Amino acid sequence: MKYAIFESGGKQYKAVEGSSVVIDRLDVEPGQQIDLNQVLLLVNDGSVAVGTPVVKGATIKATVVGDEKGPKLIIFKYRQKKHYRVKTGHRQVYTRVKIEAIEG
Repeated sequence: MKYAIFESGGKQYKAVEGSSVVIDRLDVEPGQQIDLNQVLLLVNDGSVAVGTPVVKGATIKATVVGDEKGPKLIIFKYRQKKHYRVKTGHRQVYTRVKIEAIEG
């Protein structure tokens, strides 16, 4: 089984060929191909390549599927006996990418 660990937006994700990964939002149109160069670990049928900090020559070819929103988060601030109540919400936008090939 061939897979890789890559970094995007300060977070690490596991990429397997043919699967899709939800990462932090990228400013890329749906349907475009991107190269993810920050490969930290590459496993190919038992042989493991660990980067220091990245694996040289390793890239992940991916296609952007589109943007999607994450779950709604409710933020409620409250001070007892002071009539202070503030309710806000937030939905983070993510980008779904389909992993086409892992090279390296």
